[in-house]
Amino acid sequence: MKTYDTMTREELKGELAQLKKEYSRYQSMEMSLDMSRGKPCKEQLDLSMGLMDALNSDADMYCEDGTDCRNYGVLGGIEEAKVLLSDMMENNPDNILIFGNSSLNVMYDSISRSMTHGVMGNTPWCKLDKVKWLCPVPGYDRHFGITEYFGIEMINVPMSETGPDMDMVERLVAEDEAIKGIWCVPKYSNPQGYSYSDETVRRFARLKPAAKDFRIYWDNAYGIHHLYDHDQDYLIEILAECKRAGNPDLVYKFASTSKVTFPGSGIAALATSSNNLEDIRNQLKHQTIGYDKVNQLRHVRFFKDIHGMVEHMRKHADIIRPKFEMVEDIFEKNLGGLGIGSWTKPRGGYFISFETMDGCAKAVVDKCKKAGVKLTSAGATFPYGKDPHDSNIRIAPTYPPIEDLRTAAQLFTLCVKLVSAEKLLREMQEGTAVKAESTVKSEDASKQS
Repeated sequence: MKTYDTMTREELKGELAQLKKEYSRYQSMEMSLDMSRGKPCKEQLDLSMGLMDALNSDADMYCEDGTDCRNYGVLGGIEEAKVLLSDMMENNPDNILIFGNSSLNVMYDSISRSMTHGVMGNTPWCKLDKVKWLCPVPGYDRHFGITEYFGIEMINVPMSETGPDMDMVERLVAEDEAIKGIWCVPKYSNPQGYSYSDETVRRFARLKPAAKDFRIYWDNAYGIHHLYDHDQDYLIEILAECKRAGNPDLVYKFASTSKVTFPGSGIAALATSSNNLEDIRNQLKHQTIGYDKVNQLRHVRFFKDIHGMVEHMRKHADIIRPKFEMVEDIFEKNLGGLGIGSWTKPRGGYFISFETMDGCAKAVVDKCKKAGVKLTSAGATFPYGKDPHDSNIRIAPTYPPIEDLRTAAQLFTLCVKLVSAEKLLREMQEGTAVKAESTVKSEDASKQS
């Protein structure tokens, strides 16, 4: 099989004619599929319907310590929920706060409090001339949306299979006091599905930031979201590693049950050092008397313990694993060996990251949309929506029914071929035009001499 860049102009023209004919056939199907967000499908949501039966009007609403979950109080969350979430996050219950349904909201609030009141007695960020943030790319668009909203200057840090470029991270945080944080999705990252190596985690724990109020925003959103039972990624626990390195206050670690139970009705948690917890509680007590303890109790009664949660996640994996494998198989069958795209093969999480040829991602997403398949916007995985190479596309396989997903994946590969062939033909024509212009100039110069 020839790669596209080794085809002759006539071969590419013939290929393009066939691709356009096939694309017209997809357009005539009048599809309407949405693959723009990493949402659980109906079958996944059905797994958690037992939450509706975990409590009823006759239920015992009291915790083991006598707390009535129907009433005010318990700012940090009920003890049973702290034990359950701490087991999920691999932390001590004493180092955890339980919040509402959204860890993204907790991250937003953490930055908002830092802006207005500072971190552990340091100057509020709103009083500083400049606040900067490190952003591993490609990354999670909603993370970037928060820092952009607060006017924080974002700096791209390249990602690899082992995590962010740590040489760059170490250098930047050590030399620039304006850098106050870094976004991290350390396990099954969004969108590549990469997990940080042991060395990367240890280097994070040993950072020497110039800013005393620098914090690592460690979003362990996919900590238990494995696709396989016996082929899982493992991550060194960052808080313990920071403590060993003499940097106990360096990290805010976030997680939630958003893609474990119901995304709109889960529970979120923050794990961090005792010093950070005291600082956060002192600010949080002015914001709320306590979060939804009834929902916390509901989750505890439904799962019982971490073993129930792990078994629950196996059921999730059984539903979405075939979707990931099917998309990867279609990509390999239709694009393998053509030299026009590459993609990740994650062992967990919610996404596949696809790299087109430079300058092709927006056109591929646009062609998919015109044929009835909505993808995440090209550029969304970079701060300010600007992918410098216009090459990254986030694929979200979980939500569509598998047959719809099959059609969407086939269409996607067709659009990648179409856009790539058009680009290569255009470059050939431009190259010929440049060559012809150069020849004319050379002949004119010869005549003049």
